[in-house]
Amino acid sequence: MDETVAEFLRRTILKIPMYEMMTILKAWDFLSESQLQTVNFRQRKEQLALDLVLLCEEKSASLNDIALLDIIYIQVHRNQKVWDVFQLSEGPDEDVDLFDVEQFKSSFKKTLQRALRNVTVSFRVAEENAVWIRIAWGTQNSRPNQYKPTYVVYYPQTPYAFASLSVLKSTVPLLNQALKMASNHHQIMKMDLRSRYLDSLKAIVFKQYNQVFENHNSTTPLQDGKPGLDRNVDPRLIHENTVEKERVQKITEETFGDYPQPQLEFAQYKLETRFKSDMNRGILAERKEPLRCLVKFSSPHLLEALKSLAPAGIADAPLSPLLTCIPSRKKNYFKIRDK
Repeated sequence: MDETVAEFLRRTILKIPMYEMMTILKAWDFLSESQLQTVNFRQRKEQLALDLVLLCEEKSASLNDIALLDIIYIQVHRNQKVWDVFQLSEGPDEDVDLFDVEQFKSSFKKTLQRALRNVTVSFRVAEENAVWIRIAWGTQNSRPNQYKPTYVVYYPQTPYAFASLSVLKSTVPLLNQALKMASNHHQIMKMDLRSRYLDSLKAIVFKQYNQVFENHNSTTPLQDGKPGLDRNVDPRLIHENTVEKERVQKITEETFGDYPQPQLEFAQYKLETRFKSDMNRGILAERKEPLRCLVKFSSPHLLEALKSLAPAGIADAPLSPLLTCIPSRKKNYFKIRDK
């Protein structure tokens, strides 16, 4: 194991939280149980990393072995990345063959290596047969940068792949080509859907959000308005308020369902419209370019926040379809133009 690989391993170990160290190392399955028992996991993290590097040197750990450890770390901490969604499609008369994971790996790697000499590609098959791919990009004259990789999650026999946001925009066409070739699809398109929450993106594109969280009911039952109220309040107002709450609650459940929403952090709307006026004069009337405006809604849990607006009395029910259609349209980037 050369110095570059040893340093890559040391830095990978250092970013793993101590309380997750043993779990991730066992999932890695590179060091045996007896070897792990010789390690003092109560010492300082820097010394622990050095001890683990020495053990891995004894087993001649390769660059690919360390990359697999990094993939496991990212699988656990997937919300640290920002994920884009890509949709694959076949040609008009094409059918996708049965999936062969080894053929997929071989085709994906060969496609990238033909286009770029210095690139390393590692794979790990995880839950639901999802293929996790780690790509470290180099250039024709420089070695792959192991510290700024791209991660891809592909679900076989589906038209969707998820990729972490790449620092190098020039790598996106290469990645798209490799995905198309390896999965035997004809086209690939980046969707207007992005989030840190990979599981929520998956739930949206596979329409699983009403099943994944089916045991959790986020709707708060309406309380009977009578107990504890001021006796001087007109009972007709109480009745009217209760009826209105029930109406809002019903509309909210019809719109969002009675299950927790997928987690997104934002929705962005770009508006382009031309100035319209009965008086054809003035600077705006002569303007040829459309007026542009960008509106962005942000929240740690945007869809749940939108779902709570009407019941909280902050907005009227129903909300605008532009806000409620995010899961059904599978997008959180919108462009609104004049018809």
